[in-house]
Amino acid sequence: MSDWQRIVHESVDTLEKLADRFGHDQIDVEALKPAFDNFQMRITPAALDQIHEPGDPMWNQYVPTVQELDIVDGVIDSLDEDGDSPVPNITHRYPDRALFLVSPICATYCRFCTRRRKVGDPEKIPLNQYDSAFAYLAAHPEIRDVIMSGGDPMMLSDRRLEYLFQRLRAIPHVEIIRIGSRITSHLPERITTEFCEMVKKYHPVYMNTHFNHPSELTPAAVAALGRLADAGVPLGCQTVLLRGVNDDPAVMKELMQRLLRARVRPYYIYMADQVAGGEHFRTTVEKGLEIVKALRGWTSGLAVPHFVIDAPGGGGKVPLLPEYVEEITEDEVIFRNYEGKRFVYKQPRQPAVAIGCGESVRPAAESDIVPIQIGKAAKKEKAARTRRRKTAS
Repeated sequence: MSDWQRIVHESVDTLEKLADRFGHDQIDVEALKPAFDNFQMRITPAALDQIHEPGDPMWNQYVPTVQELDIVDGVIDSLDEDGDSPVPNITHRYPDRALFLVSPICATYCRFCTRRRKVGDPEKIPLNQYDSAFAYLAAHPEIRDVIMSGGDPMMLSDRRLEYLFQRLRAIPHVEIIRIGSRITSHLPERITTEFCEMVKKYHPVYMNTHFNHPSELTPAAVAALGRLADAGVPLGCQTVLLRGVNDDPAVMKELMQRLLRARVRPYYIYMADQVAGGEHFRTTVEKGLEIVKALRGWTSGLAVPHFVIDAPGGGGKVPLLPEYVEEITEDEVIFRNYEGKRFVYKQPRQPAVAIGCGESVRPAAESDIVPIQIGKAAKKEKAARTRRRKTAS
């Protein structure tokens, strides 16, 4: 057993252990049991160390609550991933890329998980049905990008991960391999020297990390990210907008800036999915737009991710932007910048067209377009053009 696997076994994975850690006055074991039975819990030592008090951002992400049992308009499979699953473990929604579920488990289980209907259950993300997934990927040459997810792929051993890399690299049209993982936050010890040496053989391999709050970027997490970056793994971050965690412009700005310092490019801020059991995490869309406005222009463009809704029912990611444009006409675009100042951008002038009896409409020749000039130069040019026209006629 490796060091990181031993650390996983030290996690808090029962309500009784959680109550022993934080007090039975904070953890009502009997009241929380239905939520626990509905979606299992595990919190690694690294994630536990990030919890400073009940109700703080880390507590809210990982500790079960009775609010998970209040279903208003949540949907079990809110993104209809199963509806776009042609074979076990594959979701093929976008034209040139596919999601490949390779692991059923996570180091720590996030209470807002959009895949809580199946994560943690090896029967729902089977490890013995890879062959049909590889056959599907090989039979679809339009797929050039495969995203390995789960669960968390990094909970697999290096041997199994290398097997997956080898099988994917044997498919000629698969150009990009991506890993979706939150391991750098919950279990940074998993990013071993051995893994970093192994992954170099299969580039380009990208990793989409998942950080929701600045305090998750601990020294150990930053060091793990550095090992991946040094191994040539480009790093992005997918952040979820969560009530009581990061629904504050200052918090989100600090997170994005700290990610950049750790060599991680902010990629997406997601609206929390409309998933049953996670509805209490949802904010308004207006809150997300407020956060984007607090980022765009006020910090480096590198620190401004796309703000998206993953459309319920399987519509895919839809980007949202604050309303900067006020009006668009044939002549100009009127808009405001990040400070709210108003500006006008002139539309390009279209060439004139000549319409004659029985003639088709055609764009004016380049020589017929008079450039805008100033003073004597403009007069000389105009006179010269007049002489050329008279000579030609």
